[in-house]
Amino acid sequence: MDKIIREYQGKLPNSILEEVKAGLPSTLSESRLRKIMEKTLEEYEAAQIDAGEAVGLVSAESIGEPGTQMTLNTFHFAGVAEMNVTTGLPRVIEILDARGTIKTPMMEIYLKEPYSKGKDIKKIAMKIKEAKLSEVAKEFSIDIAENAVGMRISRETLSEYNLTEEKVKDAIKSAAKGVSVKSREDKGSGELIILVKTKEEGSDLNELYKLKDKIKGTFLGGIKGIAYVLPVKRGEEFLIMTSGTNLKEVLELDFVDRQKTTSNDIFEVNRVLGIEATRQAIINETLNVMRAQGLNVDIRHLMLVADTMCSTGVVKGITRYGVIKDKASILAKASFETPLKHIAQASMLGASDNLNSVIENVMINQPVPLGTGLPKLLTKFKKE
Repeated sequence: MDKIIREYQGKLPNSILEEVKAGLPSTLSESRLRKIMEKTLEEYEAAQIDAGEAVGLVSAESIGEPGTQMTLNTFHFAGVAEMNVTTGLPRVIEILDARGTIKTPMMEIYLKEPYSKGKDIKKIAMKIKEAKLSEVAKEFSIDIAENAVGMRISRETLSEYNLTEEKVKDAIKSAAKGVSVKSREDKGSGELIILVKTKEEGSDLNELYKLKDKIKGTFLGGIKGIAYVLPVKRGEEFLIMTSGTNLKEVLELDFVDRQKTTSNDIFEVNRVLGIEATRQAIINETLNVMRAQGLNVDIRHLMLVADTMCSTGVVKGITRYGVIKDKASILAKASFETPLKHIAQASMLGASDNLNSVIENVMINQPVPLGTGLPKLLTKFKKE
C-alpha cells in the first residue's frame, strides 16, 4: 500500500496523500487502491487554476461581492458587558487595511492538560488577568488629618488575585515615589486598610486627590494588557477568551498551549512570531469573519490577498499607503485614491505608464493583458 502511495509523491501534496492514507480501509486490493489514487489525482488537477487565469480579478470579485452583504454589528459576550468583538465589515476593513490599532484586541488562550479539562480554570484565568489597585480595593478615601490616601481591601480579593499585602505595598511604593505605606487590620470587618502618606508636610487637598488618581492604576500582577478574562468550554476543551492582548508574555506561561494560542492583532503576531505567522493570521481572521456572517468564500482568494500584503516581508494594507504605493503604474495609483495628486506628480516628473496591468487598461477602454507568467512566443514570418 505504501509503495503505491509513494508513487504519487510529487504529483499530489503530502497533506492529501496523508489524508487518503488515513481514510483507506486495511483490506484493500492494489487495483482498487490504484483506482482511488488515479481518481484523487484527477480531482486535484481539475481543481487547479488554469494557466493565465486572472486570479486577482476573480479574488477581488469573490471577496467584494459577499462584503456588500456584511452587517455592521458588534458581538457581545453574554454576561460580560466589557467584552465585545468587532465583527462583519468593520473587522474585514481592519484586517485588510492592516490597521496598527484595532477596536477590540483579544486572544484565545488554549491550555495544557489538566487545565484544558477544567481543573482550576478560574485560578488560571485570574493569573492571566491584569490586576490593578482600583480593581482590588473596595473603596478609596482621603484622610486630611493624616495627610494620606486610604483604601480598604478584602483579604479574600487579594487571595483571588494571588496577591499578598507586602506585594501591594511594594507596588504602591514603586508607582508613587516619595510616599510611605502603612497597613492595619480593620477589626470590625476583618479587612485590610492601607494608608499611603505623602512625605511633604502640609500637602493640600488637590495633591492628595492627584495621589489617589495616580495609585489607582498601579499594576499589581497578572499580564499587562489583559483587561478581562472569560473561561469558556469549546467541545470537550476549556480555553480562556481575553479582552486585550499580550501574545509574547502569554506564550511564556508554562500552562499555555503555545501551538494553538492565538491573537487577533496581526501586528503583534508579526512582532512575536514573524511574517509567515502573520500571513496565516490574516487568512484565519478574515475567514472567521466571513463564516460568522454565513458567507462562503474560497480560502484561496484570501490566501492571495494575504500573500500580497506580506510578500515584501513587511505587513502592508490594501491602501494608498500600503500595496498601492508600490505599484509602478501611475493610472493604477490614481484609480485608487487621490487621483489629482498622482497625476499632477507624474506630470511634473514626466513619468510614463506602460499599461502592463489590469486597472490602467480598463480605464482607457482597451483589452486587459491577462495571463501573468505565461510564455510569450515570437516568430518571424517569411516574406512571399
